Amino acid sequence: MSENRPSIQEVINGKEKSKRERKSWVGFVESEAVNFMQQHDLEKMTLDDGMGNRAKLAKLKDNAIKVECTSSNVL
Repeated sequence: MSENRPSIQEVINGKEKSKRERKSWVGFVESEAVNFMQQHDLEKMTLDDGMGNRAKLAKLKDNAIKVECTSSNVL
């Protein structure tokens, strides 16, 4: 049975990968998605990557953009 289990290094690498993916999702939302919203003068935008990460962007009265990000992690 031990042959089917992942090694410690594989488990560690998997955790590091999920952390990097989440950071890049937040980075994408806070940079490219916000820029897209401003360039096209949108009031609201909702994003979903199909893997549990979601973001809602909304323009406020003072033209600031409110960003809400949620994520889903499988352990």
